[in-house]
Amino acid sequence: MQLPLLLEQLLNGLQLGVMLFLMAAGLTLIFGVMGLINLAHGSLYMIGAFACASVAAATGSFWIGLAASLAAAAAAGALLEMLVIRRLYARDHLDQVLATFALILILSEGTRWLFGSFPLYLDIPPLLQGAVPLPGGGQYQLYRLAIIGVGVLVAVGLYWLIARTRLGMRIRAGESDREMIGALGVDISSLYTIVFALGAALAGFAGALVGALQSVQVGMGEPVLILAFVVIVIGGIGSIKGALVGAILVGVVDTMGRFLLPQILALMLPAAQAGMAGAALASMLIYIVMALILALRPRGLFSAEA
Repeated sequence: MQLPLLLEQLLNGLQLGVMLFLMAAGLTLIFGVMGLINLAHGSLYMIGAFACASVAAATGSFWIGLAASLAAAAAAGALLEMLVIRRLYARDHLDQVLATFALILILSEGTRWLFGSFPLYLDIPPLLQGAVPLPGGGQYQLYRLAIIGVGVLVAVGLYWLIARTRLGMRIRAGESDREMIGALGVDISSLYTIVFALGAALAGFAGALVGALQSVQVGMGEPVLILAFVVIVIGGIGSIKGALVGAILVGVVDTMGRFLLPQILALMLPAAQAGMAGAALASMLIYIVMALILALRPRGLFSAEA
């Protein structure tokens, strides 16, 4: 097995993990503070990607498109929270699941109506084109490396926001006892809107970043949403630290499993069977890891920590 190829797949796993962290961080904040199961979170990821692609095409600037993705996803999140989501806080989780699933359908069809059924494409900005050398003679795409770096910066920024600011103090208090902070004079409605918009902005940002690596199309957020839920279950609901660790774990395990399992099985099976069996096992691997972690730590790796 070649070292450059192994390093490339490991970095791909880190890049996937960072993207999942951007999704899962907002999702775990929303659930931790509001107690809301938001299946429409993947649609906000899609909105960010479409906003970035359309604005970048109109202006010729990826960076303006990236800013537009943050603004569009945050605005969409705030509107959804004020018009729909805040009516669900007192309802049970089944009502929340049904309502947010309906939002998936509405937002998907609305996006299809605005942009059509054909995918959009984003170009990687010239500043981040090219590749960097890897040990052993390989190369790795500079843009993917930049995504990893951005994810680290976002994680540090979120930690600072949650641990060191007044807003973060209110968010942590809201996770612990929302009735008490309401009694102390904190505007719960405004806090919920801010948290939901923040989570939406992170999801939209992730969609915009990934949009330059794959096509931007209707429904692109649903597969990522499933992985994001796996991440927050592994990391612990409500924990930013858990979201980061869980996302990196899921990204690396999923990517390395798809890379290594067919090669390992090829030592015992014919190549065609090894490829099929390896792909099937790799698709189950993260769920096996989740089951093992929950068997040892039923509340996740970092439950109830921000």
